[in-house]
Amino acid sequence: MREVITVSTVRREELVDITESVAAVVRRSEVGDGLVAVYAQGATAALMIQENWDESVQTDVIDLLRKLIPRGVWLHDRQDGNGDSHLKAGLVGPSEAIPIIDGNLGLSRWQNIFLCEFDGPRRERRVVCTVIGA
Repeated sequence: MREVITVSTVRREELVDITESVAAVVRRSEVGDGLVAVYAQGATAALMIQENWDESVQTDVIDLLRKLIPRGVWLHDRQDGNGDSHLKAGLVGPSEAIPIIDGNLGLSRWQNIFLCEFDGPRRERRVVCTVIGA
């Protein structure tokens, strides 16, 4: 089964929690045990599994990536000014695979799935969810 989740973003760089949307896809699939692969379409977005307890970790992720990959110093910036966005997305990566256990996402209590926006705001980001049953 495959479904596409659409997400809108409001800042240039942000992490958006998509866990409940992915869990809903898994529930609709009625797969008891298997795998859900999530994939962010777009060269300036990524996916990350990260702590969900408070926003400090998400803020720290953005701050770290800004320090590691600053804006405005890359060759691609001559094209459209978002060279850092491409590099951040490539470093984090476009996909995650999460086990499905007894019909639920196999995440720990402190883990959620985040869409990482590095070139927003965007009216629509697409995340492809592919559910595979065991």
